[in-house]
Amino acid sequence: MALDTFERSAPPIFRQGLSATSKLVLLSLLSVLLMASDHRLKISQPLRSGIAVVLAPLQWLSLQPGHAVTAMGQYFGNLEAAQDAARSFQTRSIAQAQRLQQVEQLAQENAQLRQLLDLRAQIMGPSQAVEVLYDTADPYTDRVVVDRGLMAGIVQGAAVIDAVGVVGQITRVYPLVSEVTLLTDREQSIPVMNARTGSRHVAGGAPFTQGGALELKFVPSGTDIKQGDLLTTSGIDGVYPAGLHVGTVSQIDRRVDSSFARVYATPSAMPRGRHLLVVMPVKDWPAAPAPEAEPSKRPNKGKATAATKVEEAATPSTGAKP
Repeated sequence: MALDTFERSAPPIFRQGLSATSKLVLLSLLSVLLMASDHRLKISQPLRSGIAVVLAPLQWLSLQPGHAVTAMGQYFGNLEAAQDAARSFQTRSIAQAQRLQQVEQLAQENAQLRQLLDLRAQIMGPSQAVEVLYDTADPYTDRVVVDRGLMAGIVQGAAVIDAVGVVGQITRVYPLVSEVTLLTDREQSIPVMNARTGSRHVAGGAPFTQGGALELKFVPSGTDIKQGDLLTTSGIDGVYPAGLHVGTVSQIDRRVDSSFARVYATPSAMPRGRHLLVVMPVKDWPAAPAPEAEPSKRPNKGKATAATKVEEAATPSTGAKP
């Protein structure tokens, strides 16, 4: 038997009810009626409230993952902001500490420059201030380089001093810079005078004694010299002005087997600051102008002295006839 001969409709013995179209129309009308009734009478409001109460914990649980993600994002954001603020504060603190150190250094340099200005006013010869640039690279010498040279009028042999005393001497001059040999260099010597006794000596550098000292050469054992004696420049060399502080006697070794004593002195001045004063050699100082003679005072007309009268009597009159 062919399949298309079967009937697709329900058998007539079963009750079929409403059709699908009728059901759709009926349910649509019922939906409209319920919506109108709910709008007017608020029938579903208690039901909605109850459902909202029942679903509130579920809503809270469903929102927690989002809140956790937001809180973690805020935590890491705040942590990064706090770290940035800490780094910024540390940078500002370091900058302020650096400025404070610079202010202290500038205050020290200002005080040193004021002392140099006062010292420059006391020295009669030409002088100019210089700034220490760096130490020389030779470890066996005590020398520094300053920022003035031949173009600034610096000459070889000029004395270098600071507010305390003599620092050294200009030994090499270049066009823009100069080299200063300190008193503690082993090749440097300076004539000194004991301020207490007036005896003159020659002091040379002893860089490996007492961390850098001066040694008085050829001092007889019987010389009157004591620890604490002040050594000043004698001024007989024509380079250093007389009276500048050089050092203080710190050690005296009188040997029985030698006719000379070993005398060491601590230098009064060392290049502790950045600014020094270069004084031209005394022999190159310009001569001081001679004082002008005071004009002779003529005697008063009404009070002629006896010597004036004698001089007038001895002088023949220019109007007399021969």
